[in-house]
Amino acid sequence: MKTSYILTLQVLLFLVGGCYNCSNKNVSSFKKPHEVNVTLEEYRLQPADEITISATRIPELHAQAQVIRADGKVSYEIIGDVSVAGKTPDEVAKILMDRISHVYKLRDEHPIDVQVSGFASKLYYIIGQVRDPGAKLFSGRETVMSAIAKAVPTFQAWEERIRLVRPSTGKDVKGQICKVNFHKMIKYGDMRKNVLLEEGDVIYVPPTILAAIGLTVSELVAPIIGGATAIRVVTGTGGVGGGGVGGVGP
Repeated sequence: MKTSYILTLQVLLFLVGGCYNCSNKNVSSFKKPHEVNVTLEEYRLQPADEITISATRIPELHAQAQVIRADGKVSYEIIGDVSVAGKTPDEVAKILMDRISHVYKLRDEHPIDVQVSGFASKLYYIIGQVRDPGAKLFSGRETVMSAIAKAVPTFQAWEERIRLVRPSTGKDVKGQICKVNFHKMIKYGDMRKNVLLEEGDVIYVPPTILAAIGLTVSELVAPIIGGATAIRVVTGTGGVGGGGVGGVGP
């Protein structure tokens, strides 16, 4: 058993130490918040997103909120189904205006305004040593710092070795990795790697070496402790005062 522990810890240290040998040259391909004008006008709608119409002179549409269906469409009483998936809010507004022009003759510059009132179609992911891991809704304006701060790193997190992974989007496009030092961000205000996230990005918050060792040892020891406890219960040696179950003697 001792040999098994030693081998496991050696392998663990090798993996933890070696997995960060990725090059940092890819950081230049990640966009910074000040380099991109991220606006909702550029957001591409998809099923599960919700849109709300603002059209004060068109009561049949005004304040109507619709969740985009799985077929990529929404429905309105006077114009029927409208295909909106893959389109921007401005493009949807133009479609609605064209469809309703036979009923209303409006000369305003923007008689219909379409707003994204619920983001639900795009996701990014944060895993590892955080209090709130999992898939998160992506609006197009999240940065790596805001994502990590929302997830709240645990005391076991290796904040200096966080990785942002951008998966490959095709066989000719390689995945990219950006190493992030969250500790420097929050302590010294170093925002050089506070890049914008993209849909599908994965943030991995690893444990420190000591935390990784502790987690591995716990996984190895837990079955042994559980088995010993079960044996004591079955044999009647685990009760209070050495008696039977619940400490009651024969």
